[in-house]
Amino acid sequence: MSMYRWQVMNRIAERRIVGIVRAINAETAVQAAITTVDAGLDVVEVSLTTPGALDAIAEIVRSRPDAVIGAGTVLDEPTARLAALAGARFLVSPSLSRQVLSTGHRYGLAVLPGVATATEIVTALESGADAVKLFPARASSPDVLRDLLQALPQAPVVPTGGITVENAPAWIAAGAVACGIGSAITSGDTTTVKTLLTTLNPTP
Repeated sequence: MSMYRWQVMNRIAERRIVGIVRAINAETAVQAAITTVDAGLDVVEVSLTTPGALDAIAEIVRSRPDAVIGAGTVLDEPTARLAALAGARFLVSPSLSRQVLSTGHRYGLAVLPGVATATEIVTALESGADAVKLFPARASSPDVLRDLLQALPQAPVVPTGGITVENAPAWIAAGAVACGIGSAITSGDTTTVKTLLTTLNPTP
């Protein structure tokens, strides 16, 4: 099933969490991602620091075609293209690369470049970013995000790096579109995934 960039971003905004998988090999990454998806979190990013990450993305997409699977730690244009061909629906970078943005958009992928300052947020938005990854979030705080959004309320921010199950609700309350969370929710503990999803998405 193909998806437009806005549909991918809608899914991310609805779930409020991007599960981040970093693993020692492709097989472990596939297992972690599928377990996370089956627990209810169908937005998962596989870091390209994982050996065999592109093969893992392709396998996860085949196994769970309705899930939104992305590639993380995308640093350059060739890698962005390979991730798109593997079936990724969004790209995440630790920094701002216009080449990654343009390549991702050429293939219809949402792109979330890494930023750390108001200047970088504005530059990323001017460059066409679908959202920005506030990274590393541990160097910031929900209060800092709240201040940034006072000046830049139009910025869709996804804090990543140091986000925990415990502090994620505070980041969402501060205005984050979603939070990127790693092993705390992609380690196979389905109860933690379900509890956090319920906490961040309470039933009206």
